[in-house]
Amino acid sequence: MRAFLFQAPNWISSVAKIGYLPVAPGTFGSFIALLFWWYIIPESETVIYVLILVNLFLVGVITSTIISERKKDDDPSSVVIDEWVGMWIALVSVPKQLSWVLVCFFLFRFFDIAKIFPLKQLEKLKGGWGIMLDDVVAGIYTSIILLLARIIL
Repeated sequence: MRAFLFQAPNWISSVAKIGYLPVAPGTFGSFIALLFWWYIIPESETVIYVLILVNLFLVGVITSTIISERKKDDDPSSVVIDEWVGMWIALVSVPKQLSWVLVCFFLFRFFDIAKIFPLKQLEKLKGGWGIMLDDVVAGIYTSIILLLARIIL
């Protein structure tokens, strides 16, 4: 039981070890989050979706703080729960249509990698807050842009 409790933060923050892929773990984490959203989350369950997101965010802050402290690294590449939460936030305003979902994915990855203001500053916050919040804001940026695009189009 003790070993499980020690490994749980690593397992959760790396989203079942996706974060340990040798190439582009953040991109894979975002993509797997997108697949789960596509196949698991019904479009009509907004309240449940938001509750899941809030809980995932809080669990992400806690587990990524633990892993960051254990590894003595401010933003370990193995932590991809932040990409998961950010991707799901980005998908809030997207219909389940392949074209919108693909644009959402690439736009979210752009913001997450480019670290447009204030993402770089948020990333400097201590522990899990910094790890999680830059991806949350990247997801919000993406969601707002896609919502505006849907209104215009």
